[in-house]
Amino acid sequence: MTDERLAQVRLWCAQARIDGPFDTGWPAEISDAAAVLIASARVDEQTRAVLLARHRADRPLPSIGGYAMLRRLTDELARLRERTGRLQGGAVAAMIDYRAAGLGRRLQTLRSTVESGSGHYASGIRGIRRDRRLGVHLEPRQRAAVVTALSRTPVPFAPSTTEQLRGAAADASARAVRLSENSVVARISKYLTVPTGEQRRFADRYDTLLFLAASWFDRIDRSEIWQSDCFAVQRLQLDLADELVQIAVDTVALQEIEADLVAVGSAAVNGPELAEGRQAALAVVWDQLVDRVGALGRIGDVLAAAEERVRALAAVDRTVSLDSRIDELIARSGNRELSAANTRFVAEQMIDPGEVLGALQAAVHDDIVLITSRARSD
Repeated sequence: MTDERLAQVRLWCAQARIDGPFDTGWPAEISDAAAVLIASARVDEQTRAVLLARHRADRPLPSIGGYAMLRRLTDELARLRERTGRLQGGAVAAMIDYRAAGLGRRLQTLRSTVESGSGHYASGIRGIRRDRRLGVHLEPRQRAAVVTALSRTPVPFAPSTTEQLRGAAADASARAVRLSENSVVARISKYLTVPTGEQRRFADRYDTLLFLAASWFDRIDRSEIWQSDCFAVQRLQLDLADELVQIAVDTVALQEIEADLVAVGSAAVNGPELAEGRQAALAVVWDQLVDRVGALGRIGDVLAAAEERVRALAAVDRTVSLDSRIDELIARSGNRELSAANTRFVAEQMIDPGEVLGALQAAVHDDIVLITSRARSD
């Protein structure tokens, strides 16, 4: 699949950055449901199966206002501890330790909420047995592992104040260069603050890809037309939750393998040559992942177009309904000829909804085939 969407996914991942202007409406963070499905890639297969079963049974984990908070607090705590490790005592180290302790307590509170939230896990013997039969019971150790996995939720991070100022200055300079040197605007533009475009930056290409996959999962899953009878066949063809899990599993596995290759390349005598050869082979895996995520994006685009078309057809239906009411009024006044002519005119302007939606369904089918035709390992 070679199109603008796919090319943009490759660029975003390469830069570990998503630019807002290309596609409006990017969320600040992914949904809890998508975060849990992605986190399932970092736990054992048994726990992963339970998480998927809970998703299908509409049994969410306790909410903390967005699992991205776990990632942000975990990363910030790691940065603070790294700083104190470089410092050897002193007032600055003491202040950092104090803040790290506060973050640690807050993080532990959130972990406890997710691990033992009341009303989300069976507590009595009969309830636990029932949930085990249904395949939706999480043991305490499994809950702890899931929370640890949720602390790796892909989340964009806000640039520091220094980075924001540098970005604004760079944008202002670039804009000034495009203007005439003798222009009055050019002479004053260097004194103006030019805001940067909306961007979301990520830790690496893997977080970027997972954030894109989760965002498009949310977009498709929340689409009214996707949940309608119109796309019932496509929903049977594509298990959306399972596909997100499999994309996450493959992405996390690739990330871990490439990290190990870097370690081998640094340690072994012939490590660089070995790592380079294996990296080339793994590039195919990355390309396939990008294709699959890009296909999710295309499905989201098609659904958006379908919803827009349905709204347009609904507007036409309302027009026809109004025209029918006008016909009745005119008929009662005896002017049936004018009514018939007007009705024919409106009918000629209408588009066959079956033909339009059929083309959109075919487009979705092509991308479903791309996603589901991947090779699964048993």
